[in-house]
Amino acid sequence: MKLKANSLKDLFIHLGIIIGLSIILVLSFFYIYLPVTTHHGESITVPQLEGVHLDELDEFLLERDLRYEVTADSGFSAEQPALTVLSQDPKEGKKVKENRKIYVSLNATSPPDVKMPKLVDGSLKNAQMVLESYGLLLGKITYEPHEFQNAVLKQKVNGEEIEAGADVAKGSTIDLVIGNGLGRPFSMPELVGNNKEDAEFIIIGSGLQVGKVKTREDDEKAAGIVLQQYPESGTSVRTGNTVDIWVVAPKNEDELLTPDEI
Repeated sequence: MKLKANSLKDLFIHLGIIIGLSIILVLSFFYIYLPVTTHHGESITVPQLEGVHLDELDEFLLERDLRYEVTADSGFSAEQPALTVLSQDPKEGKKVKENRKIYVSLNATSPPDVKMPKLVDGSLKNAQMVLESYGLLLGKITYEPHEFQNAVLKQKVNGEEIEAGADVAKGSTIDLVIGNGLGRPFSMPELVGNNKEDAEFIIIGSGLQVGKVKTREDDEKAAGIVLQQYPESGTSVRTGNTVDIWVVAPKNEDELLTPDEI
């Protein structure tokens, strides 16, 4: 019985030693080993990476005990050189642990294409906002006579007009032709040979004003037919200009008017 009691005592002693050592090992792992290997309680401030070139990035981060990974959603900025960092995660100033990976997006080597927006018939102010939203740049602004001030009349790339929906490189410079509010020039339509009512309809429909309507005798043409106009057909006119016409007088008309009486 005494031998059995000593055996149980030895067993409990050994179990106690094993449990004690296990507790010491666990505590040592969490409170000594891990803090030493992971610098527990220490942190690194994330540096500013935006604008840093890819060739310099590896050395730049290794000096700070950090790593990086390039994300697939890299973008494009015409203001930055190719393969420079556009954005980073975590952001500058964040506290991270040693060897933390910083995710970066790079500026593409060539700009992606975007669809050219429709700027014509809109305002200059609206065009500026639309271009910015599409990643396009506002270039040279020129003015042409037009009844609507600051209306976009034409959109151009490298001196050539570009239609809405056409592919254009992101970051391209878009030149605009804008109305100056003074009326656009256009070719005077032909009125001669029309009757008076049709001629007046053409004048008003062209954005012009009916001026003096004079009569002239003509035995070969019906009354009311336009014989002459001023300005003449094909002449450059502007919106709002006045147009005078001479029409065939009724057969009982005694008065004879000539172009010299304008």
